[in-house]
Amino acid sequence: MSGHSNYVPKTGFERWLDARLPIARLAYDSIVDFPTPKNLNYWYTFGGILALCLGIQLATGIVLAMHYVPHVDHAFASIERIMRDVNYGWLIRYMHSNGASMFFIAVYAHMFRGLYYGSYKAPREVLWILGCVIYLLMMATAFMGYVLPWGQMSFHGAVVITNLFGALPIIGESITTWLWGGFAVDNATLNRFFSLHYLMPFMIAGVVVLHVWALHVVGNNNPTGVQVQSKADTVPFHPYFTVKDGFAIAVFLVMFAAFVFFNPNALGHPDNYIPANPLVTPAHIVPEWYFLPFYAILRAVPDKLMGVLLMFGAIAVLFILPWLDTARVRSLRYRPTTRMYFFIFVVACFVLGFCGGKLPDEHVIPGLKTFQLIDADLNSMVWLSRFAAAYYFAYFLVILPWMGLTETPLPQPESISEPVLSHSAATPAGAAASPEKRG
Repeated sequence: MSGHSNYVPKTGFERWLDARLPIARLAYDSIVDFPTPKNLNYWYTFGGILALCLGIQLATGIVLAMHYVPHVDHAFASIERIMRDVNYGWLIRYMHSNGASMFFIAVYAHMFRGLYYGSYKAPREVLWILGCVIYLLMMATAFMGYVLPWGQMSFHGAVVITNLFGALPIIGESITTWLWGGFAVDNATLNRFFSLHYLMPFMIAGVVVLHVWALHVVGNNNPTGVQVQSKADTVPFHPYFTVKDGFAIAVFLVMFAAFVFFNPNALGHPDNYIPANPLVTPAHIVPEWYFLPFYAILRAVPDKLMGVLLMFGAIAVLFILPWLDTARVRSLRYRPTTRMYFFIFVVACFVLGFCGGKLPDEHVIPGLKTFQLIDADLNSMVWLSRFAAAYYFAYFLVILPWMGLTETPLPQPESISEPVLSHSAATPAGAAASPEKRG
């Protein structure tokens, strides 16, 4: 999509390097001169925000690994030593722990934007699948990192999650034993998780390179979903979108800093400040907030194996989404009925997250114990999780395929530039806009 390179070496050294390793040309074509649809809005800034989050996690993680001790007798104490004795250790640790949450906030916004504007549709299927791979690696990395402090929630969360693999027939027991490194969650488990937690961010970085490469092959999608027709539909990435992304990153960093400096433990669990004790189980074992929707799906099913399959299926369905949506129109701007179902889907995801953080038998309406005609259990979080989980899968497996075949979309513009040019043509050059237009 970037086409012919416009890079011109300006110095003798640049000419010498360009003839042998054209890395400056690659950077210029990818960051400066890359033709970008000129109608991208702020929902398209989360790619840059995610790159920043990955960089922060890598930098802070490397420093933390220098001081962390992956041993069940010393892990908790080493975290406390980082907080108290290492120069700015408290800042590095809080940046890393809150950075994981910021990473997931940005990736969920990035994914919802992709769903709304149809960024998974042809010819961007590989781009979308690579994004799903990054998301899956993020989840594995975050889970293993959550275990490392070796607090109460870390230890018992590891026990619960690793035992889920045991529900899988034939291979489940072998996977669980491999994860544990023995016959229970113990020192070998902590060592393995630390090793994998350190390795996986570099794997994520590698897949991010492929993700960006795939993006530069097929080009950006845009809010209209209309393919770029000519150079008039695009502008160079720099300075237009570097400035725009820079502003969005600055706003995001303000939110990040607010958590780090003013409420660093808001997104954590207080039980994780208690050293791990295998003999004392917390009253309510919950994962980190970004796993809660999938945890709610797991708990919504009484059968353990089916719950595990549905939990993993909720992620697997994202990989085949490009072939489930049968519509020829990408953007939901022009699909009003599907857009309504999408917003219900977003609400269902938030409901699943809400239910995942509550006790299974907790009532949706506090104080309401019985119904006159309906069993009181229908008012529990489990039933609310079931309804939300059913809609989650129905949206991908039923609604999108069906709406693609039956919905009549609104008329689309012929090109990205058309809406702007048609509006400009309606107002004669030099004439003042009417009060209605100005308002």
